[in-house]
Amino acid sequence: MSDAITLTCKWGRTPIPASSTPQVGYLLVEAAAPTTLAASLPLNICFVLDRSGSMQGAKLDNLKAATRQVIERLNPNDIASIVIFDDNVQTLVPATPVGDRSQFIAAVNTISEAGGTAMSLGMQAGHVELQKYLGPDRLSRMVLLTDGQTWGDEPLCRDLARTLGQSGVRIAAFGLGTEWNEQLLDDIAAASNGYADYIASPAQIGDFFQKVIQDDRATVATNTRLLLRFVRDATPRTVYRVKPIIENLGYQPTDETAVAVRLGDLVGGQTVAVLIDLMLPPRAKGRFRIAQAELHTTPVQQTGEVVIKQDILLDVADQVGPESYVPEVMNLVERVTAFKLQTKALQEAATGNVTGATQKLRAAATRLLDLGELELAEKAQQQAAALAQGQQLSSEAQKELRYATRRLTQRLEEQ
Repeated sequence: MSDAITLTCKWGRTPIPASSTPQVGYLLVEAAAPTTLAASLPLNICFVLDRSGSMQGAKLDNLKAATRQVIERLNPNDIASIVIFDDNVQTLVPATPVGDRSQFIAAVNTISEAGGTAMSLGMQAGHVELQKYLGPDRLSRMVLLTDGQTWGDEPLCRDLARTLGQSGVRIAAFGLGTEWNEQLLDDIAAASNGYADYIASPAQIGDFFQKVIQDDRATVATNTRLLLRFVRDATPRTVYRVKPIIENLGYQPTDETAVAVRLGDLVGGQTVAVLIDLMLPPRAKGRFRIAQAELHTTPVQQTGEVVIKQDILLDVADQVGPESYVPEVMNLVERVTAFKLQTKALQEAATGNVTGATQKLRAAATRLLDLGELELAEKAQQQAAALAQGQQLSSEAQKELRYATRRLTQRLEEQ
């Protein structure tokens, strides 16, 4: 299996011009595996669902329908559990093999809205259920959905997410509507090496839940990490995940010349990619080894870790024209730039720097327009205009911009 997992490294410009001073370079590193490698592990999945009073009506109806649909797609050897929370918590179905789906369906049908929101209670109860079947022979996941703010227990939610992540549980954290805390869900996802997303309409809940199961079924390898060992005078500045979504990974320095980032799971047919912005050392004409990439991953249903290595070579030429730019990589650079601009704009708006937020939103709109993202560019421009007129960014606009720009590389593949 490991032979078919590929590691590819591409420069944003090749060759680069010879220079006597350092210059900026962009390096795209991609890991991928075909769908034919997927050897599905049984699941250990817990649904932790908000049933607070604000979930009444279409929200709760669609949540129950989505959960029933997912249960129908699970296999008899999968383990599932369902926890519901408001300002109290109830384990609706403890961790149980999905042999008799009727008990799950019947339990889901009993869910009704009540109370406030205490998300940590739900996460704690979900942790208890997931622990019962933790192990390398299963993929353990928590599907967390909320539509509101949890009060007073945010630090505990983050601690629980960290504990779950350390035990091998990835959290898919979904915010429904406009009143939930996106920073909290992002932190929960990051701590567990999972992901967070925005569900604008109750009718979309089913699609998001189904995507979780679809990706888990197609998972080829887990615990994937990328280690980059650079020559001493090459200096990485930022590391962004660019596929399947855009995310600032930061990086963990292992020593003066190496960095490591977590990539999570490899899903068959999907590419996981990171973009490294680095300062390249002065070089005359020639070919030089700049770094070595190491992909560490654990294929499912296989014992032990696999390590794939590749030398990263840099071509330098005396005469370099515009054709040396690699469109695929530079397009990703532009999309990451748009993402960074809107991220900074929202941060500055939150701190009251209206002028800075307005400028960055307008700059993001320009980038998006150049990328052909017309609808998103218009929304960014509308919010910039609203800020300039003394209005506040709406919660809906903030969430839409935050998560839509995060998906910019998915949109690229759809075009």
